Amino acid sequence: MAYRDLRDFIRTLEAHGELKRISFEVDPVLEITEFADRAVKQNGPALFFEKPKGSTVPVLINAFASIRRMELALEVSSLDEVAARITELLALEAPQGLLGKLKMLPKLAELGSYFPRRVASGPCKEVVRRNNFSLFDYPILQCWPGDAGRFITLPLVFSRNPETGKRNCGMYRMQVFDERTTGMHWQTHKQGAEHYRRLAAQGGSRRMDVAVALGADPATIFSAVLPLPPDFDEMLFAGFLRREPVEMVRCETCDLEVPAHAEIVLEGYVELGELRREGPFGDHTGFYSPADEYPVFHVTAITQRRDPIYPATIVGPPPMEDYFMGKAIERIFLPLMRLQLPEIRDIAMPAEGVFHNLMLVSIRKSYPGHARKVMHAIWGMGQAMFTKCIVVVDEDVDVQDVREVAWKALNNIDPQRDIEFVLGPVDSLDHASRLPNFGSKMGVDATRKWPEEGFARPWPDVIRMTSEVKRRVDELWRLAGL
Repeated sequence: MAYRDLRDFIRTLEAHGELKRISFEVDPVLEITEFADRAVKQNGPALFFEKPKGSTVPVLINAFASIRRMELALEVSSLDEVAARITELLALEAPQGLLGKLKMLPKLAELGSYFPRRVASGPCKEVVRRNNFSLFDYPILQCWPGDAGRFITLPLVFSRNPETGKRNCGMYRMQVFDERTTGMHWQTHKQGAEHYRRLAAQGGSRRMDVAVALGADPATIFSAVLPLPPDFDEMLFAGFLRREPVEMVRCETCDLEVPAHAEIVLEGYVELGELRREGPFGDHTGFYSPADEYPVFHVTAITQRRDPIYPATIVGPPPMEDYFMGKAIERIFLPLMRLQLPEIRDIAMPAEGVFHNLMLVSIRKSYPGHARKVMHAIWGMGQAMFTKCIVVVDEDVDVQDVREVAWKALNNIDPQRDIEFVLGPVDSLDHASRLPNFGSKMGVDATRKWPEEGFARPWPDVIRMTSEVKRRVDELWRLAGL
């Protein structure tokens, strides 16, 4: 049975000993961040602040901040179960003959049941405020001392492609400017920014409807951060993850739909051409991202539950909660990557690489230059284009073991021969790039080199003890009391 809402998930976390309630007052300005940072660094639980200073709305944070919590969020015993479901879908082929087609019907019917379902109303409509509201009614965090102010950090931002009408849901931080306006930090490569550009190109309406849902069932929240193809509905994928459709309800003041079981919904619009200085913000790189010009989001109405819960996350020096969400993405989307690059055996994105700075890839090498082909293919795949450094190793290297990768890669490379640099788009938050959104990337071919690649000498074997000696010493080891 899928989680109906955030509250269902909170009850599950508590039942599994994965949530700690904080019953005394804690300030959402900096203090909640310090709590959350210490907790995640010490493998601590999710935190539920019952009395955030200055607000009657409790705060949930670190709800996804461990692999176990990600498994609970997606209702699986292992993230590989989700990957296996995706692999099964990708393996579907057009059946031959009537019997084959009949056998396919249940699977097709199951897929059809995941489409989001519109409902007339929902808990997010228990309170509707078109007037007399303020964003400062909520315990919105100031995360770090150098931040420009308070930021909404776990929003589901809904917009619509003005050409196709298709929905998008992304997660973009929102700096609170005043009681009714925020920044909308959709970077240039994101779909929200693309919708903004397309509307501007049409030359008609100057306003773009935007709705922001805060708090939903965990699969729906998680779907907002997934690197799905453009115009693929995140709510459909959320339905796939939770095995039940997401119920959607129409907004009061804008032409969009939001999850009916959300805790809080901010309805409004951005005005084309209206930009405002946003930032700095302590970001997932572990550094402050600089201030820049971004669209302004105007809130026209707030709808909410009678007793809402405010969900939040923080980013900063890794590992943070976002690392575990990223690890889930890595595991779940490996089958999709292997669909295009079947030679890939595994990938890993270490916490220190903050997603886009380092990807370790093991491949089944089949021909000279194969590692370089894989590097360039990854740079051509959606958001993987931002990967600053790709290290490719042979299939017998465990890329989940960073120490093994470092050992074998550093032994296997001749730097001038095996490292290449390319120019292209980089993440907007890369403060080291030569220009915003444009810079260089590095590929490292750490595979064993073949004669066809100009390596004429024998490649040495890794030192290993024989299994026979290992068995003999196992007994002697026990006798020695070691």
